[in-house]
Amino acid sequence: MTSSAPTRPELLQALREAVSAGFPSAVADLSRLVRIPSVSWAAFDPQHVRDSAEAVAALVRDLGVFETVNVAQATIGSTETKGQPAVLATRAARNGKPTILLYAHHDVQPPGKDEDWESAPFEPTVRGDRLYGRGAADDKAGVLAHVAAIRAFIETVGADFDLGLAVFIEGEEEFGSRSFTRFLSDHRAELTADVIVVADSDNWNVDTPSLTVGLRGNVTFALTVSTLEHASHSGMFGGAVPDAMLATIKLLATLYNDDGSVAVDGLIQRDAETPEYGEDQLRREAALLDGVSPIGSGSVLSRMWSKPSITVTGIDAPSVANASNTLSPSITVRISTRIAPGQQGSDAFDALERHLRANAPFGAHLEITDVDLGNGFLVDTSGWAVAEAKTSMTDAWGAEAVETGIGGSIPFIADLVEVFPAAQILVTGVEDPDTRAHSPNESLHLGVFQRAILTEAVLLARLNERS
Repeated sequence: MTSSAPTRPELLQALREAVSAGFPSAVADLSRLVRIPSVSWAAFDPQHVRDSAEAVAALVRDLGVFETVNVAQATIGSTETKGQPAVLATRAARNGKPTILLYAHHDVQPPGKDEDWESAPFEPTVRGDRLYGRGAADDKAGVLAHVAAIRAFIETVGADFDLGLAVFIEGEEEFGSRSFTRFLSDHRAELTADVIVVADSDNWNVDTPSLTVGLRGNVTFALTVSTLEHASHSGMFGGAVPDAMLATIKLLATLYNDDGSVAVDGLIQRDAETPEYGEDQLRREAALLDGVSPIGSGSVLSRMWSKPSITVTGIDAPSVANASNTLSPSITVRISTRIAPGQQGSDAFDALERHLRANAPFGAHLEITDVDLGNGFLVDTSGWAVAEAKTSMTDAWGAEAVETGIGGSIPFIADLVEVFPAAQILVTGVEDPDTRAHSPNESLHLGVFQRAILTEAVLLARLNERS
């Protein structure tokens, strides 16, 4: 990895003071965004996502340093259907300085059941040192980290800086980034940059920053298993006729080895060293119940960062309340597969489809629909931008960054690499092990938030001084 010169002490101190002074405003702005229920899923009101985009655009516009700030939409693939609105702001580099593109997303996951939350999901609430609310961390805090860092940078160096700056705040990351590739194509010139910061990951803990260098890809789809043309009486035909539930259970069981690891030929795993992370830490952070054992083999982090996993995330079947004594003709499940960095999503899907069709019990009929594919990603850590980011993190946190993988997927990063192969990618974030992104009681640690803002402000200032 390329080495990086220390940050000038007077510059670092000025940035620290600017971030500290502006932090209450950053939290207030974030709270206003959290109140907008910008769920991008098809079943939710798209006007909320539009309102969120306009609110983000106003924040970016108020910075006063961008030549253009627009809310834009792209079509999904070759269709005429438009994706959710995104915010794009640009400012050209001057005097040979690099350009940095700052990415985050303003859409959020559905909140789930209100009764599972200790406070209303879209009413930001501070308890202790954490701000609770849907999107408080994932990823509206990423949006405000960019905005607040630019504010501190401007306050410290002035508005007449030479660094090229672009901001891209997506509006449908939580719904599969379905118009992302087309958006990159439509706005390639505005998005071209030397460095791309993706603020949508986590940190090692609340005191130690992380730079994410490996991400798993994903393959998701709906699987329908059918054995009967219509429901039949379970007492009359049970024991002789396989119902769809039986076939589904047996088929899903073939996806796993006895230790819970994946048993699908063609899904690869990657060998990589991992930091120390014991089973006790896993039990605590994942909330394992007493007596429930972890699954898989190898180091704990290798299972979550470098090996495939398969989760049945949903099932359409008769509910317990409406259960009748019948054999189910069809059952549909949603399968979410995380694939190792380095495997193509299309290859992984082919392996999964082969396995399912080869193992369908009793001749059950299978239908696979609603397929989403995303490739994993490995960061090239040899570039100068990684060195700059690590120095900035050490300055802001007082601790060296840990290079980590992430079990979740950010598949659009592979699209960024394909469209902008010369750009250096930095995957950062504002989350920590207690954030509970996507879950009830999602929260943001306010200390982490402030250090994330300072990290990015330092990075902007350092790049502005880089030839």
